[in-house]
Amino acid sequence: MMARVIALDYSGFKTLVLAAVLPPAPLLLLAAWGGWRLRRGRRLGGVVLVLALLGIWLSATEAMGELLSRALGQPVPLRPAQVDALRGRPDGAVLVLGGGVRRLAPEFGAGVPTATTAERLAYGVWLARRTGWPLGFTGGIGWTATELKQPEAQTIARVAAEDYGLPLRWAEASSRDTRENAAHTLPVLAAAGVKQVLLVTHAAHMRRALRAFEAEAAPLGLSLLPAPVGLGVDGLGSFDDWCPSPEGFARVRYLVYEQLAWWAGH
Repeated sequence: MMARVIALDYSGFKTLVLAAVLPPAPLLLLAAWGGWRLRRGRRLGGVVLVLALLGIWLSATEAMGELLSRALGQPVPLRPAQVDALRGRPDGAVLVLGGGVRRLAPEFGAGVPTATTAERLAYGVWLARRTGWPLGFTGGIGWTATELKQPEAQTIARVAAEDYGLPLRWAEASSRDTRENAAHTLPVLAAAGVKQVLLVTHAAHMRRALRAFEAEAAPLGLSLLPAPVGLGVDGLGSFDDWCPSPEGFARVRYLVYEQLAWWAGH
C-alpha cells in the first residue's frame, strides 16, 4: 500500500512539473509578465510580450519542430536495402518500445495503442516481416499512466496477433520507463540467443533510448541497430510549416520533453 502511495505521489509531481515546463506554459507566463510590465509603463514589457507571443506561435509549428529536431541531432533512417541485408540471419530480433496506450476505445471495446505506439508497431511489424526476425515489445505501466489497468505489452500483444497476424515472441510488461525497458528486456533476448536487435522507437526518442540500451547491451554481447520512425522530410519549405497546427504543437512538445528527459538522465 505504501509503495502505491509513493508511486501516485511521484506521478502527480512529474505531471505537474511537465505541465509547468512544456510549451506553452512557460511562454504564457512570460507573456503575462510582459503584459504586466507594460501596464506599469515599462517599455521592456512590450518587447517581452511580443517575443512571448511569437514564441507561442512558433512552438505550435512544424517548422520549429524541424529546427529543434535538427539542432538535437536527428538519426538517419534505416534504408530498405539495409533491412534486406539482414534477412536470413538466425540471431536477430525486432524490438518495439512502447509509447502509450488508451485504456479503452469505446468503438473497439478494448484498449488500443496511441498514435505514437501504433506508428512504432506498424514499422516493427514491417521490419519483422522483411527480415524474418521475431518481434518483441517492451512496455508496462508508465510512471504517469495511472489510469491504465493492464500493461501496454498486453494490449499490443493482442493488437499484433489480431490486427497484424503476427504474434509477439516477447512481451515485456513490467517496465515503467526507457531505462527499465532496456534492463528488463535485453537479458531475455540474450538468453534466447539473440545477438542483434533492431531497436524501434521515434527519432526524437532514439538518442535517449540508445543511451539506456547500449549500457545494458554491451555486457550481454548484443549489438543494436537503430530503426527510427517519425522522421521529417522537410518541415521548412512551405508556408503551412510556419503556421500553427496540432501536429506541430505535438512535435515541439515531444522534442522539448525528450531533451528535458535527456538532461535529467532518464
